[in-house]
Amino acid sequence: MIYIEDKIIKNKTFRTEEVTGTEFDNCQFFECNFNNINLSSVIFSECVFENCDLSMSKLNNTSFKDVEFNNCKLLGLNFQDCNHFILSFKFTNCSIDLSSFYSLKIKQTLFKNCSLKEVDFIACDLSFSVFDDCDLSGAVFENTILESTDFRSASNFIIDPDINKLKKTKFSRNNLAGLLTKYNIIIE
Repeated sequence: MIYIEDKIIKNKTFRTEEVTGTEFDNCQFFECNFNNINLSSVIFSECVFENCDLSMSKLNNTSFKDVEFNNCKLLGLNFQDCNHFILSFKFTNCSIDLSSFYSLKIKQTLFKNCSLKEVDFIACDLSFSVFDDCDLSGAVFENTILESTDFRSASNFIIDPDINKLKKTKFSRNNLAGLLTKYNIIIE
C-alpha cells in the first residue's frame, strides 16, 4: 500500500495505475480528473475534492472517510460498491446524476445545491441527511429510511410515504406535492 499524506494535488489527470493500492490521507485535489478510471480499493480519508471529475469511475471497495466533494462531477457512480465501513462524505454544488447509493447507510449526509437527477436511493438509510436546494428529478426513493431528513428546499422529488420510512421528515409547504404524486390529484 502506498501512503500519501497532507498533499495538495492540482490539475492532474489520473490513470488507474497511478492510484492502485494507494491511501490518500488529508489530501486536497483541485481540478483533477479521475474520469472513468478504476478507483477500486483506493482509500480516501479526510480528503477534499474541488472542481474534480470522478464520473463513471469504478468504486469497488473504495473507501471514502470524511470526504468533501465541492463543485465536482460525479456522474454515473455506483457508491454502493464502496467499502461501507466508516463511509461518510458531503457534497456541495455537485452533479451526481445517474449515480446509485443503493442500500447504503449514509446518515447525516449533506447534499447542498446538488443535481441528483435519476439517483437511486432505494433501501438507503438517509436519516438526518439534508437535501439543501437540490434537484431530485427522477430520483428513486423506495424502502428508504428518511427519518428527520430535511427536504425543505429540495425540488422535483417524488416520495411515496407508503413505501418509505418517514418520521419527523422535514418538507416545506411549497414542495409537499412530491408526496402526493401517486394520487394523481391537482394541487393549485
